[in-house]
Amino acid sequence: MSTPDHEPDETAGPVPPSDDTTHIPILDADTEEMSASDVSAVENLPAGSAMLLVQRGPDSGARFLLDSDVVTVGRHPDSDIFLDDISVSRRHATFTRSEAGYAIADLGSLNGSYVNRDRIDSEVTLAGGDEVQIGKYRLIYFAGALKDQA
Repeated sequence: MSTPDHEPDETAGPVPPSDDTTHIPILDADTEEMSASDVSAVENLPAGSAMLLVQRGPDSGARFLLDSDVVTVGRHPDSDIFLDDISVSRRHATFTRSEAGYAIADLGSLNGSYVNRDRIDSEVTLAGGDEVQIGKYRLIYFAGALKDQA
């Protein structure tokens, strides 16, 4: 008698262990290797600046340099960082430079801004390696040396 695909077959015995599989590697689907040019760009960031690397989403692999006191992000063509996707508000967020580095603030966008997958409702100071999500875009933040450390 056949059984439906969704019900277990109680007549089948346990599956014997296979010699082919000794372990299942743990993979982080969000972690991808950086190219040599990306590594070089991060290593050569000017003091007081930072870089955003698009890890996921449209334009994956794109790099954005943060090198002014205020950097605007949005779908509006006048934004300093123009992210052309409907999931991004016209005036979505700003990055602001301080002595501690850059901080991100959401500007009341519909889909919100996220740092390390937590939605932000106030300004958040970023640390190297933080993941920033704006709409469908997942960006990794890399900080250059602080100005007083250069």
